[in-house]
Amino acid sequence: MADIKLNAGDRHRLDITETAAPPPPLSDVNENSRKKKNRVASVDIFRGLTVALMILVDDAGGEWPIIGHAPWNGCHLADFVMPFFLFIVGIAIALALKRIPDRCIATKKVILRTLKLIFWGLLLQGGFSHAPDKLSYGVDMKNIRWFGILQRIALAYFIVGMLEIATQGAQAKELPPACFSIYKLYFWHWLFGACVLIVYLAVIYGTYVPTWQFTVHNAGSPDNGKILTVACDVRGKLDPPCNAVAYIDRQVLGINHMYPHPAWKRSKACTKRSPYEGPFKKDAPSWCWAPFEPEGILSSISAILSTIIGVHFGHVLIQMKDHSSRLRHWIVMGLGLVVLGIVLHFTDAIPLNKQLYTFSYVCVTSGAAALVFSFFYIMVDILRLRFVFMPLEWIGMNAMLVYVMAAEGIFAGFINGWYYDGPHNTLIYWIQKHIFIDVWHSRRVGILLYVIFAEILFWGMISGILHWLGIYWKL
Repeated sequence: MADIKLNAGDRHRLDITETAAPPPPLSDVNENSRKKKNRVASVDIFRGLTVALMILVDDAGGEWPIIGHAPWNGCHLADFVMPFFLFIVGIAIALALKRIPDRCIATKKVILRTLKLIFWGLLLQGGFSHAPDKLSYGVDMKNIRWFGILQRIALAYFIVGMLEIATQGAQAKELPPACFSIYKLYFWHWLFGACVLIVYLAVIYGTYVPTWQFTVHNAGSPDNGKILTVACDVRGKLDPPCNAVAYIDRQVLGINHMYPHPAWKRSKACTKRSPYEGPFKKDAPSWCWAPFEPEGILSSISAILSTIIGVHFGHVLIQMKDHSSRLRHWIVMGLGLVVLGIVLHFTDAIPLNKQLYTFSYVCVTSGAAALVFSFFYIMVDILRLRFVFMPLEWIGMNAMLVYVMAAEGIFAGFINGWYYDGPHNTLIYWIQKHIFIDVWHSRRVGILLYVIFAEILFWGMISGILHWLGIYWKL
């Protein structure tokens, strides 16, 4: 389902063809000189950063809750990962589909890649893989998790990709000099985004959520098998038990097919150890035991907005030919989105919430992605300080490989399969304990350093070797 390609010439699908940016003073190259294929290194570096952040928050977030997902409202470091993925997918859509003028071929590529993403999402996050800690595979189809990270990316990629193909004629036009001309040029993208937002807000605030029941499925808990009731009978609530996002997922997906370990289990309402995981309080509300799908149906519809904003940044990269125009547009838009999202949150209009993928969350995270991407663009594509970020760039070139092997723990699971005396006496546990934890006399610091050096930097080096060999894993 995925292709391992050896190709030293066309190393990824995010190359763009554009006229050369304004040359240095000593050069007298004409602006209309022949076009050449330029690699936008900041795209790879941003993608590599996103994968590295996912590894960091997944593997060190348990010891450092401040970088893990917020239990409910709020925005921690982990909550930026998914929007960053969707943002860079948007940029990639604009750049890749620009090079495929034939709509039939482009449509085929989008559909095929969407199916591959769904396949890998079900395989890695549907419950089949138990890596890295459990040395077993297989999933009861009665409990398979239908939605996940790659499935959400697949949905956004397919919807925005098809929109881009349908409006391909806009890219052939010259950009007028007016301030908002690029918005007019891609009017249909913004109209579609507005429709997505209206539908999302109408459903999340207008859906009636009745009282519901569920059965606790936790073999290690004395509450296993209990039937609990959650009282709702409300409309427009954005709290954990009675929001429309979870209600729609329960009705459509089925509660057995939802994520059994939501971040809200670490909330103060559920455990005294909050923000760490821990035993539930005796008086914890019944919803603390319930599953919740953080990549569910309605929240994934809202997530399309992050990709639309990303594809707009790709359009800016294509249509605007000089660095200053691009950066001015990106930075102003990024700051505007961040400010709008913060205002919505702190005025209690719309809270920042990754689980619900609220509009304020879209604004803050997409604005942050815009500013981070602009920073990389300045440092790498303008100031040519590319060498500083080489490990991230290498990871970005082989993002799927690193995501599968490191972020999803497949490589660690393989290594843990070779143990001595018991499953917890493996090379990985030995390295964690003796090289990092014991040396620093702190599990928290040791795990953090292990993730940074033995996972992120390690896979950066592996990706660098593969890049040198011209080997890339592409969907």
